[in-house]
Amino acid sequence: MPWDPKRYHQFASQRAAPFEDLLAMIDLRDGMRVVDLGCGSGELTARLADALPDSDVVGIDSSEEMLGEAAKLARPGLRFEQGVIEEMSGEWDLVFSHAALHWVEDHESLIPRVYSLVAPGGQLAVQMPSNHGHLTHRLIVEIAREEPFVSALAGWTRTAPVLTIDRYAEILHECGAERITVLEKVYQHLLDDADALADWTSGTALVPYFERLDDGMRAEFMERYGSRLREAFPQRPVYYPFRRTLFAATTAA
Repeated sequence: MPWDPKRYHQFASQRAAPFEDLLAMIDLRDGMRVVDLGCGSGELTARLADALPDSDVVGIDSSEEMLGEAAKLARPGLRFEQGVIEEMSGEWDLVFSHAALHWVEDHESLIPRVYSLVAPGGQLAVQMPSNHGHLTHRLIVEIAREEPFVSALAGWTRTAPVLTIDRYAEILHECGAERITVLEKVYQHLLDDADALADWTSGTALVPYFERLDDGMRAEFMERYGSRLREAFPQRPVYYPFRRTLFAATTAA
């Protein structure tokens, strides 16, 4: 099941709020070499390019569907390429990643790998969800361990690779990073009802499960998931606190 840009954009304004916080953590300069790891459909990469005049900005993503949307935004100084985050190379004045690194495993080795892409005097800036402890996410794992899904998935469930903020700070220090800032913030969202919660996660957390299920199984999973959410969140509207981890660090000049 490919990524669906339209479904992902359903909550675009809510997903953009942490981008603004991450942007505020960047040392903005003109004429930078910039890579956005996991650029998705490119709208926020374009906003990043707008904030960095005369810079060369490239957005990297593995999804053909997302890149198809991003290509519409390409212009001089802004381009998009297909690639895999953990295979990236090169040297960049700014390595930026918004809501993408949580899809890559083994952050103990990933963060040093990503940090190694930063040029001397450059900066790393990362934001990613750390909401895997919320009931919306726990229910996904719970249902995946029930029949018929546990058999269809061969027992597979996804464990979020996101570490504690303390550990990210330690890893960056071990890398020799300077001016390290690591924080976790709860973003407050007010959604119409429990079905809106299901819509939110169907565009993100549920995607790797749906990739492994046929159409009938997806519909059955979604029906069971929606039912559990309605039992847990009967109120209207639904208050949805969403945790995210943000960090930034620089390299020695």
